[in-house]
Amino acid sequence: MASSPASARTSPRTGLAVGHGPVRRAERALVPRLFELPEDQYVAARSWWVHGERRPRAARRASSVAVVRDGLNGVETLLRYRPGPTPLGSVAFPGGSLDAADEDDCRWFGPAPAQWSRVLGVDDHRLARRHLAGAIRELYEETGILLAGPDAHAVVTNPGGGEWMQARVALDRQELSLPDLVNRRGFGLRTDLLRAVGRWHSPYFSHRRFDTQYFAVAVPHGQDTSLMEGKGLWSAWMPARWVVAGRDSTVLGDAIGQEETVGRMLGRLTVPAVELLLERMAEAGSTVEFLMDLTIRGGVPEFTPELHGSPEGGAASEASEAPGNEADGGGFSLSVDLPGGRWARA
Repeated sequence: MASSPASARTSPRTGLAVGHGPVRRAERALVPRLFELPEDQYVAARSWWVHGERRPRAARRASSVAVVRDGLNGVETLLRYRPGPTPLGSVAFPGGSLDAADEDDCRWFGPAPAQWSRVLGVDDHRLARRHLAGAIRELYEETGILLAGPDAHAVVTNPGGGEWMQARVALDRQELSLPDLVNRRGFGLRTDLLRAVGRWHSPYFSHRRFDTQYFAVAVPHGQDTSLMEGKGLWSAWMPARWVVAGRDSTVLGDAIGQEETVGRMLGRLTVPAVELLLERMAEAGSTVEFLMDLTIRGGVPEFTPELHGSPEGGAASEASEAPGNEADGGGFSLSVDLPGGRWARA
């Protein structure tokens, strides 16, 4: 049956920092917080609750990248709308499933894959390579931002349109791999520009599950964003403070203007990982401050939201900073244990 958050748990904070020695931290109490259940997950949640817990479906590996810049109203981030159900949320950061070719050899700038594997909490350095390359590939396909360059101090200029658009389309169709693209042009992947943020597993009851590594990056100098030709319905730079301030209204969903978004609040459109990272952006005074606060010394935190409540109601009213979801979600919500630090301050 659905699980309830404990009043407090503790989590050991140990790991190996990239470029540093072993790091050992004092344990922090885990603080449970409730979030709205996105509408596209309600049927799966109800089935899980009614029929009892079963073996969760296998999760596909994925990467997602929050890209940020400084704006007149604080830190801005690029959000996009994804039609249909998705483990990353209908309103989310660029991202998607990993490809097998993401681990192919290419020039590499930044921490070695073996070092990244310790930060990301995965045992296989080849899988770490796939997560980093997958993050860079998805970011490029969806936004035109390419974290690659001829050396460890430069990035390619204006790689989003013109002849580059053909490469983005070929990547999306899996007619070209990211390693092939950078190898042909004599570039290497600038993995040093990425900041690892956290590892999120889709809830166990979900019909489609991702094991997602979240990253963050600032827009490189000389690059801009654009939607891929023939794909994407909505994408925009949004001040994080504006999005967070309007979370209890339908202002973002109405601005997107799609049938699945109009009249819906933020919690119905996205997942806890996106909401929490938006909060961190809103708190930061600048892009530099935001990214420095995400610097990892040890492994990234790992989360699996749990189903909380019942379809008869009652759970949603307990949610912290999340409005009730009685209209369509019954009494279900998602419970996440937060350790403080990068994702939430205890």
